[in-house]
Amino acid sequence: MQMLKRLAGALPLVLAGAAMAAGPGGYPSKPVTVVVPFAPGGGSDNIARYIVSRLADRTKASFIIDNKPGAGTNIGNEYVGRAAPDGHTLLFGQVTLAINPFVYKTLRYNVQKDFVPVAHIADSPTVLIVTQSLPVKSAKEFVAYAKSHPETINYGSGGKGTSVHLAGELFGATTGTKMVHVPYRGSALAMTDLIGGQVQSMFDTAPSALQHVKGGKVRALAVTGSKRIAELPDTPTFAEAGISGFDAPAWYGLLAPAGTPAPIVQFLNAEIEQILKEPATRQRLTQLGADPVGGSPDEFGKFIRAESDRWSGVVRAANVTPE
Repeated sequence: MQMLKRLAGALPLVLAGAAMAAGPGGYPSKPVTVVVPFAPGGGSDNIARYIVSRLADRTKASFIIDNKPGAGTNIGNEYVGRAAPDGHTLLFGQVTLAINPFVYKTLRYNVQKDFVPVAHIADSPTVLIVTQSLPVKSAKEFVAYAKSHPETINYGSGGKGTSVHLAGELFGATTGTKMVHVPYRGSALAMTDLIGGQVQSMFDTAPSALQHVKGGKVRALAVTGSKRIAELPDTPTFAEAGISGFDAPAWYGLLAPAGTPAPIVQFLNAEIEQILKEPATRQRLTQLGADPVGGSPDEFGKFIRAESDRWSGVVRAANVTPE
């Protein structure tokens, strides 16, 4: 019985309705695979699974979550970029789409040419968290401590070139602090060492950090964005904490291979728009530390291009290269 349970847990998540949906041209005509370029159980994966489950419920179609982690999301991104443009393979993309083209010298996909934006699903702030043993209680105290101990404060991340690594680089440039970056092969490993005190700080996305902050394993000092996180009402924004000009949000959205028929893109966008308006969806995203966004495919495309322009400057200033 235990072996059967383990085998079942290793299978992709299949979310099925009672019958196929009545989308454009009979779409979908087979199960739809949504690729998440991260391992199961993380912040991105949790958001993706909720949204995909609602798509399955609404469309009465079968959806499969396929986790393809690795290479800074490039494995999953490339897989979808090379997939058939028929709407049956989709990417649950996030901020690395705006970062990786400037970090990796050679990519086997082109963000602007190989994908068509479908829907901007959610944004989430980045949280500055520290080990409980670090003698600081606020973001300003953290900056003062880092300035009085230059290049002795370290911060962990899920690897060079990740959004949370670049958040640390941007924070250093904004505040004039010099910290030491410690890259790990995945943010979960970085979090483990932060909790254990092997690293002192970390810039993490809210969906990933919340459970550890609320569990008292790490201390949150400040969050990016213009408002506090509902799940961390006592943690100020960086602006409230007296640190202006620093913002490094994460974002999540659905993309399809370039050439996917416009009616399919519009169908999926319309369904997600309705899902994001549901009170249960808004509640669930809030619990995960994210805010629903929505909007048209064109608006999402413009957003990705603007993010690419922003992060390209951060990458160049930090002279970031992949491991």
